[in-house]
Amino acid sequence: MAVNENAELEELIRNATGGGVNTPITEPELTDEGDGLDFDTLLLVARRSLLWLILLVGLGLTGSWLFLRYTKPIYRSSSILKIDEKTEAGALGLGGPLGSSVDNQKSINKLSGEVELIKSNIIYRRLRDSLDLKVNYYEEGTVLESELYGISPFRVEYKGEVIYNTKFNLDFIGSQRFRLNYLAGGREFISEHILNQPFQIEGMTIIVRPSYFFNKNVLERKYHFIINDEGAINGYLDRNLLVEIVNPSANTIQISFQEFNPAKARAIVNKIDTVYLQEKLLQKQAGYAKTLQFLDQQLGENGQNLQGAAKDLQNFVKRTKTYDVRSNVAELKGRVEKLEEEQQLLADKQQLLEDLSAMVERGSLASREDITIEESIPGLITLADAQLSQQLGELNTMLFDLRRVERSNRETTEAVQSRKDRIDYIKSNIRRTLAQSQLQLRKQAAKLNRQRDKYDAELQRLPERATEEDQLKRPLALYENTYTMLMGKKADFNMAIAGTTPDFQILSPASMPGEPISPVRLMVYAIGLASGIVLGLGLIAVRYLMHNTVTNVRELERATTASVLGVIPTYDKEKMAVSRLVVDKSPKSAISESIRSIRTNLDFISSSKKKRMISVTSTVSGEGKTFVSVNLGGIIALSEQRVVILDLDMRKPKVNLAFGAENVKGISTILIDKHTVLECVQHTPIPTLDFISAGPTPPNPSELILSQRFDEMLAELHQVYDVILIDTPPVGLVTDGILIMRKADIPIYIVRANYSKKSFLKNINKLIRANGFTRLCTILNDARATGLYGYGYGYGYGYGYGQGYYDDAKPVESTLTRLRKRFS
Repeated sequence: MAVNENAELEELIRNATGGGVNTPITEPELTDEGDGLDFDTLLLVARRSLLWLILLVGLGLTGSWLFLRYTKPIYRSSSILKIDEKTEAGALGLGGPLGSSVDNQKSINKLSGEVELIKSNIIYRRLRDSLDLKVNYYEEGTVLESELYGISPFRVEYKGEVIYNTKFNLDFIGSQRFRLNYLAGGREFISEHILNQPFQIEGMTIIVRPSYFFNKNVLERKYHFIINDEGAINGYLDRNLLVEIVNPSANTIQISFQEFNPAKARAIVNKIDTVYLQEKLLQKQAGYAKTLQFLDQQLGENGQNLQGAAKDLQNFVKRTKTYDVRSNVAELKGRVEKLEEEQQLLADKQQLLEDLSAMVERGSLASREDITIEESIPGLITLADAQLSQQLGELNTMLFDLRRVERSNRETTEAVQSRKDRIDYIKSNIRRTLAQSQLQLRKQAAKLNRQRDKYDAELQRLPERATEEDQLKRPLALYENTYTMLMGKKADFNMAIAGTTPDFQILSPASMPGEPISPVRLMVYAIGLASGIVLGLGLIAVRYLMHNTVTNVRELERATTASVLGVIPTYDKEKMAVSRLVVDKSPKSAISESIRSIRTNLDFISSSKKKRMISVTSTVSGEGKTFVSVNLGGIIALSEQRVVILDLDMRKPKVNLAFGAENVKGISTILIDKHTVLECVQHTPIPTLDFISAGPTPPNPSELILSQRFDEMLAELHQVYDVILIDTPPVGLVTDGILIMRKADIPIYIVRANYSKKSFLKNINKLIRANGFTRLCTILNDARATGLYGYGYGYGYGYGYGQGYYDDAKPVESTLTRLRKRFS
């Protein structure tokens, strides 16, 4: 018989776990609860997290407000300049402007040069001299400091060995006295002084004078000032000055300056406009002066030559007493004239090369950086030597670059030496080029001389006077033409200068900025709001993903095919260490009414007029199956039915604890024939309710349940009791409960709200499919009001008797208590 019992036990275990090969599948496989989005659970989590979401949004907006409150706003002031040169010389028939029209790329290059000029040390030096940038004055606040540009209550004068870039804290301790402290060498120096009186600090003489804004309120405030050196001012201007090309076609640029103080930003932009226009005018005047000087020099040299030629001709006329000596050989004369013109051109070129050589050795080519070498030396175009022009332009660029570097570096630095070496190298190349050009000119001159000798030999055969006359008239005519040409050029240039007006218009002067460019209030608040919403949604998502327990009846109905008998609300009237019988003490409580509803639903499944056996199980321990068994048995017993509760959880008996009884004998001793059923029956405060405890824990509970004696015990109990209610072991831990459920008329499965895992619900469906438990029902235990979803009866309604029907009404909770529960 033992062999048959073991075989039956193994078969039941295989059926319970779904391992039987011949197990029929009567229900379709349900979708896994975690495979899709549970909108009901998501809505529940979102509703419980609503206050957290509001709090996080509030924190985000508060953070944005704090950021705006304690971040110094940055202001930007801008102006737009039109940089152009227009001329009226064309109206006089002298052509267009001084320079030829350039395409868009050349315009961009020119404007880029103007941008670099504005950001150069030339403009910075003028700014330092014309604006009060050498000393910064600040008023200290609780967190931030504000610069007092132009409105400082005191002014600082200094001389001697100045301590630059050091913070000097100044506190007025009276109308005429102040305290000064600063850090130097890691030590703090504190001293008191009198206004308008000079004092010494490490070789620096300082005088602090009150300004127009000095009043009695300065005694309550804290100030400090910083003396800036040239490098600090240049760095400050470089960091905050922005010059951009707006429209290359219109030759417009925008000058912008960023500062914490809007008045200072506007003042700097306006001053940059002024000093830039002044610098451009000075540069143009210097360029015009140098060009006129060159023309005057050439006119002087040609005038002297012209006077000499005229005097020679005059002497010839006096000596020969004739004004016209003509030769019959006109062709020879023309050749000689052409040859002399070429010789004169070669001589001019040789003179120009010598001048260029001297200029190269002096290191002085162009007066300023923004003009080309051809503009500085107009005669260079007559050489038609592109290589020489390129080398001279490169030398001119390197000379200006060396001057800029020497202003900020010592002569022994690598930057200066490398540029000097480069200049020496370029000079050597230019010397070679000049030498080659001079050699070429000498060769050409020698060739012309040979031709001239040939012509002279021919002219010797002509009358001496005619030859001498021609020799005197030709240079005279040449010098006259050259002199006339230079005078015309000078007149043209003077008229062009008179007709050229610097068109440096300020199209849009700098104005006082009203709103800061950073931080942008709307953007900061939008970021704070978005951050709060994102964090709130993230919290909801995390809580939803971590929400793996059954919370309401709807989840139970959707995840299982078993019927739901009802919902038992949370019993929080008292704390219970173990399950207790409570329906007899509180018959009008909500929990009693919910169990009565379950008793009614049981009658629809199996009529109360016949004998019934009900098993109560769960997946794991702690889900409340003993509490439901005891109180469900009590409610059924109160309906005049005789009920006996059997504790078949022999591994962990609890029914005796619910009634406060001993467990020395019970089911285990009955099944081994140690005691009879009548000896083990124990009574309860309800006359029609009895129970049999589990008894001592046996080593083989499953074999005892499969024994014939167990069926005989049930038959014996059926003769006395109307309902046998069995508290079985958890089916998720052992298989004893499955063996009992197969014998029960109504198997009940307990699911505890906010405790039972959603994965437990799969076990219910598996039990139904594997064992054919068509009558298996579920009960949601320990459900709060939000988990009922229609299964309650509104446990607070009354019947008009001046008080509620239930006697377990809760006291009104405070707002703090409700918030604490909402955030939990």
